[in-house]
Amino acid sequence: MEIFDLLQMALPTLIKGVGYTLIFAVASMVGGLVLGFPLAVARILPSRLCKWPATVYVSLIRGTPLLVQIFVIYYGLPSIGVNFSPLTAGILALSLNASAYLSESLRGAIIGVDKGQWAASYSIGLNYWQTLRYIVIPQAIRIAVPSMSNTLISLIKDTSLVSVITVTELMLATKEVIAVTFRPLPLYLAAAAIYWGLSICFERVQNRLEKKLGQAHRIN
Repeated sequence: MEIFDLLQMALPTLIKGVGYTLIFAVASMVGGLVLGFPLAVARILPSRLCKWPATVYVSLIRGTPLLVQIFVIYYGLPSIGVNFSPLTAGILALSLNASAYLSESLRGAIIGVDKGQWAASYSIGLNYWQTLRYIVIPQAIRIAVPSMSNTLISLIKDTSLVSVITVTELMLATKEVIAVTFRPLPLYLAAAAIYWGLSICFERVQNRLEKKLGQAHRIN
């Protein structure tokens, strides 16, 4: 079978895999932000009651392999009566993993905002939470965009790990075609090219977002 014919035959299966890959990446990014933002805020609060649980969580997630986390959620939790579908388990594992890294990006960005901004806000009568919401966070988001975008690009590649729980994302879709055609090299190269293409697309979105936020900052 010629390579062109092989790729043409594999295309529908690979496209289906790309769809699942994008679902995992985008849903996990949203979930990671929803969890990561309060974690970042908790870690900058003066209260140890809030700071330490968040610190331990981030350390635990960053210090264990994503593959182990997927196994714990999908294969381990059913032993205590908690069951998830493969799709849900994959998104949950990726979201929990991403939240730890996103929280660090956001925390670093919040800390990176000039301390004079806090002092100026207090001088006009804003309290801690108002300063955080209206002054600091809008600036922090602009600072954090590059590192958050890197997390999204990493998520696209990390979705390949959910193939171990039988979700037909791009990598498992590729393996299914290989099992039929016995042509691993061109198909793995095609999968790598698709991952690369997806990463380039999100890099361009990142660059446009950075420029837009930069222009808005200069106008303000």
